[in-house]
Amino acid sequence: MPENENADFAVASAPAAPDAPAKASVWSALSWIRDLAFSVLIAVILIVFIYQPVKVEGTSMMPTLTDQERIFINKFTYHYGLGNIEHGDMVVFWYPLDTSKSYIKRIIGVPGDIVKIVSGQVYVNGDLLAEDYVPDSYRDHLSWGPERVPLEKYFVLGDHRSSSNDSRAWGFVDRKYIYGKAVFVYWPLDKLGRLH
Repeated sequence: MPENENADFAVASAPAAPDAPAKASVWSALSWIRDLAFSVLIAVILIVFIYQPVKVEGTSMMPTLTDQERIFINKFTYHYGLGNIEHGDMVVFWYPLDTSKSYIKRIIGVPGDIVKIVSGQVYVNGDLLAEDYVPDSYRDHLSWGPERVPLEKYFVLGDHRSSSNDSRAWGFVDRKYIYGKAVFVYWPLDKLGRLH
């Protein structure tokens, strides 16, 4: 009978090469650097081409947006014609009387609309606009119009009507000046979330 016929056999793997942990560590570091570089690239693409962080200055959009809040605006949708500018959108645009400044306001009238304001109540095409985003204490009692919104132009108002410099004072915003839609508050954290 062969000597090891009833013996238990243990199969041992070959010992690891001494430099295996070093190679695994290098591959792990390279993988981490690759993932970090990819994440940074995606973030840069998002910020440069799609989303832009913006700081709100002033009180004209209260209570929806307050002074010093940080928001993201979507630059991609309007710039590439993938979305229409619609009633109620909060848009960022170059101030028509000084294009070195940016304003943020809400779209009230689009091209072709007839807008009028009677003692602070806004009418679009003869219908009273339901503006639940404007508290009574933020309204004023001014009147304006009626006027038809020209082609390629928009009528905008701030939500804080008694504290807003808007289309009632300087007229319509040309389409070419509108460069973003406010979509998301990211600071302060207690207001984190999408804008409506």
